[in-house]
Amino acid sequence: MQNTRQVFYEPQEILESVRKKMLQTKEKKEVADYLTFVADGEPTLDSNLGKEIKLLQTLGMKIAVLTNASLLWNKDVQQDLSKADWVSLKIDTLDKEIWRRINRPHRSLQLRRILEGILEFSQSFTGELMTETMLIQNVNDKTEELKTIAQFIARLPIKTSYLSIPIRPPAEPYVKSADEHIITNSFQLFKEQGIEVECLIRYEGNTFAYTGNIKEDLLTIMSVHPLREDAVNELLIKANAGWDLMEALLNQKKIIQTEYNGKKFYIRTLQKKVGYKKKDYSNRDENGDGAAR
Repeated sequence: MQNTRQVFYEPQEILESVRKKMLQTKEKKEVADYLTFVADGEPTLDSNLGKEIKLLQTLGMKIAVLTNASLLWNKDVQQDLSKADWVSLKIDTLDKEIWRRINRPHRSLQLRRILEGILEFSQSFTGELMTETMLIQNVNDKTEELKTIAQFIARLPIKTSYLSIPIRPPAEPYVKSADEHIITNSFQLFKEQGIEVECLIRYEGNTFAYTGNIKEDLLTIMSVHPLREDAVNELLIKANAGWDLMEALLNQKKIIQTEYNGKKFYIRTLQKKVGYKKKDYSNRDENGDGAAR
């Protein structure tokens, strides 16, 4: 685990790779609204993030970045993120102990500095700013804790605050979703603070693009996003491919099968990562997202 920024790939290499993917996607009549930085880890660890955003914007697409906000106290990170069109910040708690339990941060990180960085960045960012709060049963779902989170988010000039629950397999088996009463209570507490709030509490659907190389598409998506069995089937149908491809990937130990809430999911194994980062310096947090690094 590390919390220092470094170069992973050359920005021009990323630009050409994305340009190629966009052409493949267009040929398959797939439609994209944003190019999104959602790395297997934390996107802001990439010291070339700002350069990459500017280069990718030349392709005529808006750029979104999903970040756990762990490095927002860093002025360089703020400057890089300011170039994006849409940024989502993870705010699961304001309590130091709960934060360490959920996010399992690098030991050098300080929650106070991160929260200060969030406030500072939010005052200067001119794009669309969102927040996401993952509600975990018996961890950050107490009323007083939720009030504190809502009061902090109310200080930010955000467009929307999303309340979510684990809908994909978490990193730890004991992690459970907050129940319906807690979700409703949280929604009302956020509304009382004048926050535009939405709940992400259902499976998000199977709208994954097919670019022409089904094996590459499956491995790329599963490296950052566990795929539910029905989503895999839909991609295979698009590609006129059979389930034997999945069997081969399982036998080659490139993917693993797991279950969550009675549904089968498929995840990329950790031995060989895909994407632009050569190494994975991160652990996953308890709710399955990239932990604060």
